[in-house]
Amino acid sequence: MAEAVLIDLFGLKLNSQKNCHQTLLKTLNAVQYHHAAKAKFLCIMCCSNISYERDGEQDNCEIETSNGLSALLEEFEIVSCPSMAATLYTIKQKIDEKNLSSIKVIVPRHRKTLMKAFIDQLFTDVYNFEFEDLQVTFRGGLFKQSIEINVITAQELRGIQNEIETFLRSLPALRGKLTIITSSLIPDIFIHGFTTRTGGISYIPTLSSFNLFSSSKRRDPKVVVQENLRRLANAAGFNVEKFYRIKTHHSNDVWIMGRKEPDSYDGITTNQRGVTIAALGADCIPIVFADPVKKACGVAHAGSKTFSLNISKIKQSK
Repeated sequence: MAEAVLIDLFGLKLNSQKNCHQTLLKTLNAVQYHHAAKAKFLCIMCCSNISYERDGEQDNCEIETSNGLSALLEEFEIVSCPSMAATLYTIKQKIDEKNLSSIKVIVPRHRKTLMKAFIDQLFTDVYNFEFEDLQVTFRGGLFKQSIEINVITAQELRGIQNEIETFLRSLPALRGKLTIITSSLIPDIFIHGFTTRTGGISYIPTLSSFNLFSSSKRRDPKVVVQENLRRLANAAGFNVEKFYRIKTHHSNDVWIMGRKEPDSYDGITTNQRGVTIAALGADCIPIVFADPVKKACGVAHAGSKTFSLNISKIKQSK
C-alpha cells in the first residue's frame, strides 16, 4: 500500500481546448478516488514554467488557473520547481518529514526511465517505489510527444548527475557554519582537523547536517554525503579524489597504505604525501596519530562518545 503518491506532470503541455482540461480533470479525479483514503501524501510534481498554447502562441500558465481544476487541486500538494532535481529533492524532504517510505509514482510512460534515474540518485533502499503509467490520452495529447526511452545512456546519466550536483551546491549550509577544529599537538607538517556537526546540507533529524557517511539503510543519499565532503575538501584544502576513510568493523584491523587493502579496517596509516585519511565517529572516538620523524600519520576509530570526523594529511613539499 502506497503511503505517498506522486503524479508527474513535469512535461505538461496545456492548450486552450476544452477537452484538454477535462481529460486532466478526469485523470486527477481517478487518482484522488483510488488513493486519497489510503495515502498520507498526494503530490503533483510539475515545472514552474508550464507551456500553455493559445492561437499559435505560448504563455506561462499556472496549473491552478486551469478551468475546473481548482477545487480538485486542493486535495493535492503541488511542488513546482524549475528542474527535476529540485522538484524531487523538495518532495523527498516532505516525504521524510512524514517518515514515509512506500511511494507510488504515476508517470507518463516516456518519462519512466528518466524518473527512475533521478530517483536512483536521490533516494536510498529505505524507500520502496512502485511505478504506474499515467493514462492521459486524447487527440493532441496533454504531454509533449516524445519517443519512449528504455535505456539511459552514460552521457544522459552524467547530465542527470550534473543537474543534481549543481542543485545541491546551491543549497545553504544547515545548523551553522562548517567548522574544522585543529590541535596544537599535531606538528605543522601535517594538515589535520576534526569536523563538527554543522555546515552541511543533510536535513535528516537523526543525522548531523554535516553527515559524511552514506548507507543504503539511511535516508541520506550518497549524493548529499558527496556534497558535504566536497565542501569539507574546499575548506580544509585536500583533494577529494585522494580521500580515504576507514571501513568500520569494530575490530583492530589496520590498513597500511601501500599494502593490500583489507575488506574492513578501523585504522589507516600512511607515509604518502598528498593523500587524506579519515575516521568517522558517532558514539566512538576518532583518533589522529602523527609521527614527525618518519613523516607518517594515521587515524583510528575507537570506542566512547563523540560526534566528529578527523582528517590527517602530510603537507605537500614545496
